[in-house]
Amino acid sequence: MANNADSQNDEVCIEVSGLWKIFGPSAEQILSSEIRTATRDEIQEQTGCVVAVRDASFSVKQGELFVIMGLSGSGKSTLIRCMLRLIEPTAGKIIINGEDICGYDDKQLMAFRRKTVSMIFQHFGLFPHRSVIDNVAYGLKVRGATEEERYTRAQEVIEKVGLKGWEDYYPDALSGGMQQRVGIARALTNNPEILLMDEPFSGLDPLIRRQMQDELIDLQEELQKTILFVTHDLDEALKLGSFIAIMKDGEIIQTGIPEEVVISPAGDYVREFVQDASPAKVITAGSIMTEPEVIIYDWQGPKVALHLLKTSKSDHGFLVTRGRNFLGLVTEKSLAELIKNKGQSTRQALEPDIATCTNDMLLEGLFAMAVATKYPIPVIDDSGKLIGEIDNETILSSMVQYKETEAKEQETGKKETTTEETQSNV
Repeated sequence: MANNADSQNDEVCIEVSGLWKIFGPSAEQILSSEIRTATRDEIQEQTGCVVAVRDASFSVKQGELFVIMGLSGSGKSTLIRCMLRLIEPTAGKIIINGEDICGYDDKQLMAFRRKTVSMIFQHFGLFPHRSVIDNVAYGLKVRGATEEERYTRAQEVIEKVGLKGWEDYYPDALSGGMQQRVGIARALTNNPEILLMDEPFSGLDPLIRRQMQDELIDLQEELQKTILFVTHDLDEALKLGSFIAIMKDGEIIQTGIPEEVVISPAGDYVREFVQDASPAKVITAGSIMTEPEVIIYDWQGPKVALHLLKTSKSDHGFLVTRGRNFLGLVTEKSLAELIKNKGQSTRQALEPDIATCTNDMLLEGLFAMAVATKYPIPVIDDSGKLIGEIDNETILSSMVQYKETEAKEQETGKKETTTEETQSNV
């Protein structure tokens, strides 16, 4: 999961307020009448109009990967196209960097599309008669960049997305995953502040899809773009999103970090959506950690440290500095041995190779650590300060559910593969 909250700042880049998109001749009349509160089906039956987006409001922070998720017909693709005004909103505001783009004239809108935002579609939209590098450089050509400038920049981005050596090939010589890399490279060449991605990986085979998700996570870690990512796939949303909005019938019915969506679903619709999601894929160490049972400061000698352990009836404790920076773990046995050998510094009793985790590490990443030690896992922040511990029983009990979910996913994948092979042989 691409939870990059620590790398984001608090500056809001995108703010959508009261956004509506109604298809049909009486759209404005619907908004000014009481029927606007009716269901989508009722409005369509009475007026012939289709409510694609209903009163959507949300904000996206700079550098955030914001996922809009929903089933087919939920309005997610219409919503993201409104963000670029490929579809004109019926009402509402789309404020980007403090300006409402719904009020832009054609000239402003063209500049906005060329410089501020780029869009990546599910169907790659590559020019079949242009080579990879020409496809990637196309946006800069439209902007009027010199030939040297656009090819230099295109080459840089091609290497960044792993396509070095394929510059002179044409799209029909590339696999689906490689073609999507070209699409991503073309979007990145203009160095946009915002990326809009409309189900970009949904047409790819499962293995290639996972690889593309991993590559997007790596790219986002490096580039820190503001990304709106549309998907109908829950696992993809949980893996990529630092924040998720779930849509139904054109309406956003829940927003939150992945963990909130899985643990506290808003209503039956979301509950059904997330019922098969493994908590191990979204629960973070920070949400299940507790205060360390025993903390020993390095200025306290071995005898004091041993006394603290015996008083607390614990066989171990975490050793820290005065600023609570984590040093390691000491045990009753190691301290007793140190005292026996007349050692003076408690640091001499540290157990070797004590693994730590950060508060944003996912539960599934803690499984191997839990198996490798009998002690709680210390949780530290980015500065190395001890902020908590996680009991192994919490982790190991979650492993059972995770393995059951993983086995179910693998069985589903086998069925899909068998179906694809059967169809290809018909």
